[in-house]
Amino acid sequence: MNSFEYARPTTLEQAIGLLSPTDGDAAALAGGTDLLSLMKDFLVEPKRLVSLMGIEQLGTISVGKDGLKIGATVTLDGLLQSGALNQWGAKWPALWHAAAGIKSPQLRAMGTVGGELLQRPRCWYFRRGHGLLAQDAKGGSLVEQGDHRYHAIFDNAGPAKFVHPSSLAPALIACDATAEIASPRGMRTVKVSELYRTPTKAGERETTLASDELLTAVTLPRPLPKSATYEVRPRQGLDWPLVAASVAFELDGGGKVTNARIVLGHVAPTPWIAADAKSLIGKGIDDAAIAAIAAAVAKAATPLKGNAYKVDLAQVAIRRAFAAALKGN
Repeated sequence: MNSFEYARPTTLEQAIGLLSPTDGDAAALAGGTDLLSLMKDFLVEPKRLVSLMGIEQLGTISVGKDGLKIGATVTLDGLLQSGALNQWGAKWPALWHAAAGIKSPQLRAMGTVGGELLQRPRCWYFRRGHGLLAQDAKGGSLVEQGDHRYHAIFDNAGPAKFVHPSSLAPALIACDATAEIASPRGMRTVKVSELYRTPTKAGERETTLASDELLTAVTLPRPLPKSATYEVRPRQGLDWPLVAASVAFELDGGGKVTNARIVLGHVAPTPWIAADAKSLIGKGIDDAAIAAIAAAVAKAATPLKGNAYKVDLAQVAIRRAFAAALKGN
């Protein structure tokens, strides 16, 4: 790890100023569970770390007219133990399931909501210094040529074949959450889904944030009455899921779907929003309908040679997420 400056501002304005230096690169530091590992491997080499943990407004959870607002530096343990989420978590069980699914005590104690949403891909080619697109000298894909058992099965026709690592993002997107972004140019609000993009050439990042922008909070609006997240993991390990599905939907008095969202995690370079969810509108929900929508979503998959098993797991995750949502657990 290279040497670096360390700053711990107490206001958002100070942090933004420190992240916009004229003398070199700067990086925001929250829990550090991902950034410090990247620095130790020389994958990122910031000249200044700007700790966000001293900014009080970023570490709070509140319920207001706009919904449930979660500050970016709230830890995962803090999220699960929050009185606000315990009071309102029943309204957004998809988020609760996703947060509770992160089993590592260390990650939950140190990791933050903002850091979890913006963590870098866990692709072993990227982590070994081959870049996000993991190409050889001739532009060939190291992923396709090598071990890709955990790589993307959706949106992988281009050079990016890593999977998005966030557990919270699919749930937040299914719940139609928004993100607050601060920069020297002021504040802006975007859908959580708009934080992410699939890079197509070397040098592009997997997020839409500029280097001087900070994610300050996420807000969950009025929830859909039914939601859940289901993750498929290797046994009871502490590693990232193989596949995850977050669903959220609403039924009318006759049991017909009036709104529905399905978002898959760990299957594409961004959280994968299934357009097929709209086909549920106007229909009833039963085992046959759930199996049909899971199969329809899976048809869009383009697995690589060694990860076709994830197509079946995606269907399992969708079916079980719907079942959990219907049962209310």
